Amino acid sequence: MLSEIYIEICVEVNDPEINDLLIAELNESMNISGIEELPGMLKCYIKEEDFDEHIFKKIIEVNNLKYYKSNINNKNWNEEWEKAYEPVIAGNVGVRADFHPPNEHVAYDIVVTPKMSFGTGHHATTSMMIGSITQLNPAGKKVIDFGTGTGVLAILAHKMHAREILAIDYDDWSIENAAENFQKNGCSSIQLEKKDHFPVGVYDMILANINLNVIADNMQVMAESLAENGILLISGILKDDINEILKISDEYGLQLKKKSEKNNWLCITFKKEAVE
Repeated sequence: MLSEIYIEICVEVNDPEINDLLIAELNESMNISGIEELPGMLKCYIKEEDFDEHIFKKIIEVNNLKYYKSNINNKNWNEEWEKAYEPVIAGNVGVRADFHPPNEHVAYDIVVTPKMSFGTGHHATTSMMIGSITQLNPAGKKVIDFGTGTGVLAILAHKMHAREILAIDYDDWSIENAAENFQKNGCSSIQLEKKDHFPVGVYDMILANINLNVIADNMQVMAESLAENGILLISGILKDDINEILKISDEYGLQLKKKSEKNNWLCITFKKEAVE
């Protein structure tokens, strides 16, 4: 069991737009292990060795925000999360903790315990990804979940009868957490690997809910790894970055099929058209 010390940072922020910009800036500047969005407050969790206070202060000062910092271990973090966590409904998908009763009013009931990993369904990017996956229907497809976090998207793909699923993440907490969540949801067939880059292969559907920098750095290999008529579904992109991501996707022959927006975040569907 992992036992690293984490830095807990509580940032006072009441503006939803600044809140989302702050999340994006922090994700692009350092390895954020977990985020809680509370009324008037954003809580960030960063491994002690990954925390650069100079960079953090610069981001905070630009946005004129106040913050409070303390050390916390994984046990305390999870206890706090359990006190505040509420189930999420995203279309016909329910995401809940194992201490909540099963949701009988959804088609897909998913159980997650995040343990400092991303993907509880609360954030706009995750809920949009969940909605898009249900519309795209991964049944019978080979799927990869790039930056799996809690594993919630891979779990949904499994429950929707994807033929083969590979879930990858670079973070030790995410790998441990995803493995536990796969077991809780009866998803033992999902292949889980620790990687910090997109693996070359052939996939019918690529899921990537990460951030602009990681997506941009891996766009070429993702495009090359898509099967003909394959789908690339991405989120973690702010609406102001749409032109940049469209320029990159066009460079690698990906066709924009759908774009949705929620709280300044985008979820975009691309397709690799078959060559005639």
